[in-house]
Amino acid sequence: MSNVITAAVDALNQKLDGKTFEGSAKFAIEDEGSLIIDDQGVRAGDEETDVTLIANSDTFQAILSGDLDATSAFMSGKLRLDGDMGTAMRLGSFLA
Repeated sequence: MSNVITAAVDALNQKLDGKTFEGSAKFAIEDEGSLIIDDQGVRAGDEETDVTLIANSDTFQAILSGDLDATSAFMSGKLRLDGDMGTAMRLGSFLA
């Protein structure tokens, strides 16, 4: 597992602070790997989810830090998604 994925899992688990997410989402970080967010928390993984969000490491880190809004990243093509748009929207508000 890459250092980027390990750091992202830790950061997202801290951000969730015990809250659970209804549904499942995968962040696929190009050239690094992927992580899953679901009702079990956040972990490295690559199983099927309701939605997959795909971005490079810089975009993902900017979204995670709050420097880039996920909607803006999507509209500008920096963030792509495959799957259920409703789940992606819930995830965006859940992580805000």
